Amino acid sequence: MAAVVLDKVCKTYAGNVEVIKDFSMQIKAGEFVVIVGPSGCGKSTLLRMIAGLEEVTGGDIYIDEQGVNQLEPAQRDIAMVFQNYALYPHMKVFDNMAYGLKIKKFPKEEIRQRVQNAAQILELSHLLDRRPRELSGGQRQRVAMGRAIVREPKVFLFDEPLSNLDAKLRVQMRLEIQRLHQRLKTTSLYVTHDQVEAMTLAQRMVVMNKGVAEQIGTPSEVFNQPASTFVASFIGSPPMNLIPVTVTEQKVLRLEGLPALSIEQERIPAAVKNQKVIFGVRPEHLVLHRPGLEVNVEMIEVLGSEQLIHARLGDYPLVIRCPMSDTATDLLGVGEKIQVGVAPDHPLHWFDKQSQRRINGL
Repeated sequence: MAAVVLDKVCKTYAGNVEVIKDFSMQIKAGEFVVIVGPSGCGKSTLLRMIAGLEEVTGGDIYIDEQGVNQLEPAQRDIAMVFQNYALYPHMKVFDNMAYGLKIKKFPKEEIRQRVQNAAQILELSHLLDRRPRELSGGQRQRVAMGRAIVREPKVFLFDEPLSNLDAKLRVQMRLEIQRLHQRLKTTSLYVTHDQVEAMTLAQRMVVMNKGVAEQIGTPSEVFNQPASTFVASFIGSPPMNLIPVTVTEQKVLRLEGLPALSIEQERIPAAVKNQKVIFGVRPEHLVLHRPGLEVNVEMIEVLGSEQLIHARLGDYPLVIRCPMSDTATDLLGVGEKIQVGVAPDHPLHWFDKQSQRRINGL
């Protein structure tokens, strides 16, 4: 395993189209880092630059303290797992996993040992004589991961490897990837657009937006202290409610044309007093039938033991996440007006209206 350092890395196409803008990060040896963001944010381009599949326009990339900007992919001692399995259909599982080692002319006995070790880790030992067409999607992805493992690289790169799997298989494969990292402890960078994958897999995560790292931190830090409204609206399912408000002298939030919402003084930082800001609250931190704001119910999603109530507060959408028991005896109807309050002892969030960045102070 090896540390990976990115120092002011940039990528520009056609001379003026910036895809990655001054990206800097130090990834520790053995760390599992997830790069997450919407389509087109630059996350896959960043991974491909580390792999050597894309040329770096500016800045430097180091793997194990060695500059790799000018090195070919084969010289960087990395292994990459792609979204598509890219297995040779005419080869058996053993030969697919062994192919890269055969090309490098490893001894036959070492190839056999490495493939068998990887197959044991991934529970593929009983499938080594099958061809890809005889495997399920999850098994094919495990073969693709096994092909990377046998190389024993310094760094693993994963480019949305679970996107082609169904929901149940994705959960299973996430667990297998976690176990794999705990066992091998190889430095890993994992790209995904799925924030659930990012939250469950990452030791640290990078939230990308338009080629810029909006926030780098642990899943807990990113979820509990989002650095911007973009992070707040992207991380969390459903995402954070964000409402423009004015904070008055009496520590009251006023929404244009709507009744005021009183918030305990100790929950509002002094930096937002008499300011127009964006107020953020997680859906699970709103409480039904508590004095606060009157909202109109637009839709209800029943998720088994809990429900998502989609409502509207004036011109602003609002989502409340609550147990089914909260409305079991008093089922809500579309168009109904209900009172919604803010739960005590849960964090509130404040963002600058212009910069959209987090306002700290509590």
